[in-house]
Amino acid sequence: MKRELIFHETYKTRHHAKKSIFDYIVSFYNYKRIHSTNGYLSPMAYEKKYHEHSKTRHAV
Repeated sequence: MKRELIFHETYKTRHHAKKSIFDYIVSFYNYKRIHSTNGYLSPMAYEKKYHEHSKTRHAV
């Protein structure tokens, strides 16, 4: 990210920097793509499954 986004950029305010970085991450990170390390689930589906499992484990 440093080389691709920040290195050649000068931000006027911290807000502009945060917005630019956030936009970059959202566009770069494909949260719908499945990953083999997540049991072939998307990152969002994996997190949902993880949190549901965590709730049932702590409810006992």
